[in-house]
Amino acid sequence: MKQFFKMTLATICGIAIFLVITGLFFVISLVGMIASDSASTKVKDNSVFVIKLNGTISERAEEGTPFDALLGLGDMSAMGLDELIASIRKAKDNDDIKGIYLEGGVLSFDAPATAQQLRDALKDFKKSGKWIVAYADQYFQASYYVASVADNIYLNDHGAIDFKGLGGKGEYYKGLYDKLGIKYMVAKVGKYKSYVERNTLTGMSDYDREQRSAYLNGIWNYWLKEMAEGRKVKAEDLNQLANDSIMAFADTKDYVKAKLVDKILFPEEIKAEIKKRLKIDEDDDINQLSLSDMLNVKSKEKKDGEKIAVYYAYGSIVDSETMNLLDGGGHCIVGKSTAEDLRKLADDDDVKAVVFRVNSGGGSAVASEQIRHAIKLLKEKKPVVVSMGGMAASGGYWISSPANYIFAEPTTITGSIGIFGLIPNFSGLVTDKLGVTFDGVTTNKFTDYENDLILGKDPNEIMQHMQTYINQGYQNFLDIVSEGRGIKPAMVDSIGQGRVWLATDALNIKLVDKLGSLDDAVKKAAELAKLDEYHTTAYPNKGSWMDQFMPKEDKGTYLDSKLQAEIKALLGDLYEPLMQIRNDIKNNSRIQARMLDDVRVK
Repeated sequence: MKQFFKMTLATICGIAIFLVITGLFFVISLVGMIASDSASTKVKDNSVFVIKLNGTISERAEEGTPFDALLGLGDMSAMGLDELIASIRKAKDNDDIKGIYLEGGVLSFDAPATAQQLRDALKDFKKSGKWIVAYADQYFQASYYVASVADNIYLNDHGAIDFKGLGGKGEYYKGLYDKLGIKYMVAKVGKYKSYVERNTLTGMSDYDREQRSAYLNGIWNYWLKEMAEGRKVKAEDLNQLANDSIMAFADTKDYVKAKLVDKILFPEEIKAEIKKRLKIDEDDDINQLSLSDMLNVKSKEKKDGEKIAVYYAYGSIVDSETMNLLDGGGHCIVGKSTAEDLRKLADDDDVKAVVFRVNSGGGSAVASEQIRHAIKLLKEKKPVVVSMGGMAASGGYWISSPANYIFAEPTTITGSIGIFGLIPNFSGLVTDKLGVTFDGVTTNKFTDYENDLILGKDPNEIMQHMQTYINQGYQNFLDIVSEGRGIKPAMVDSIGQGRVWLATDALNIKLVDKLGSLDDAVKKAAELAKLDEYHTTAYPNKGSWMDQFMPKEDKGTYLDSKLQAEIKALLGDLYEPLMQIRNDIKNNSRIQARMLDDVRVK
């Protein structure tokens, strides 16, 4: 027995010592990572900035953690357009950085204009006289478009280029809902307002096909022109390649022949090519700087002069932050908190002008109006210039309209002036299929109208009231745009109707004032505020990586993620449409100013 207790005590002591040592190691590592995270990067002479065209690039980077490197996440935690462009500018201004190496991968963008802005930044980098080289095992459409700015494009042996144009097919769930006994009821204004179609139709409407064809062809023609310029070929020849064959299945020799790439190289050969450009020996190491390294390189940008605030508003416009994983998560524009931020900027005497950076396909009409009203009050105190990113449509245009001046990127998607209400009715499922009926007592005719909408057999009268409300909302939208843009309501209606416009077309119909970048918007804001010297400060402040370890009630729990995985496994292909139904029911605002579905490109 004594021997047993001795062994037990020794085991406990051993575990305790192990935990203490592990804890100390964790603390020391954590302190080291924090110090490393805050330390500036010293750039060695003859360095190369390496950009991995991999993952998803969105409007603004979410704050990563010092643990990302340990977990093998690398730059995947910091794929924000803002940080990429800032890092490219640092590389341009730093004499020790000789060039940029682009390594292709599986890359996607939240919108075509995001890819265009990244390519524009790389194009500006070349004005310094420095080189850009691209290499990949495989180029997807968007990554090839970005890579086409390079001085030379190389491809691995047996590699591929998925050069095929823009487009794709969406999913339509009406057939599924018919089988389940679910019917979506719609109140809307705008024949082009296609967001509701995936729930109410079995295929694309003619109006939706018209607008999608217009802006996709516009973007593709713009891309063709840029790629042709970069590769020194004709745009029509590039387009013919996408028409004549499936380029992803082509022989690598055909890519060289078509001038899509300059040469086929193995990995060791691309290393030799970079060393040759750096004029270093074969045995020398290449001094590489990753995106995370570049973020800690000191910028030469001066902070002199007056302050111009650049406020980033991107994601869906919502009444309240819905971060639970079952609701999809992702960054969002919360009406109340955004309006409050804008009021603070209005009262901040140090801020002389505001650039409102919008990248949103819309969302809640109520939240959109909160933000618009705050912009209007802000404009009374100081100039407000809107810079449209990937998209500023529907609610995204709603919040943009009162600004003093509106800039858009050439491939920005905007417009979609229209609103809708989308309500699922479950009576066919619950009553007809499952046999559940409902009865009760109310004091007034419409006391229980919400349940009557969702579960009633005859909600037509209620939907008539909703349609009247939607009509009033649309007229309000027209008046808002009319006031903000100085266009008569009838004219706004003619270009409205939920129609989505490419920025190049939106310019001609006065929905935007000028095509230009975020920098152009900043310069305009300075001009309107009559500032000779100025600097910019980004808002809202990003939360530190430590904030991620602080519990938030609205971010969900580990149980949520486990539940999500289990539900996905159980439902399979049914997961997405059923979660859509769930979100439609839970949404705080049934009235939506939202554009058509996803426009990501890869």
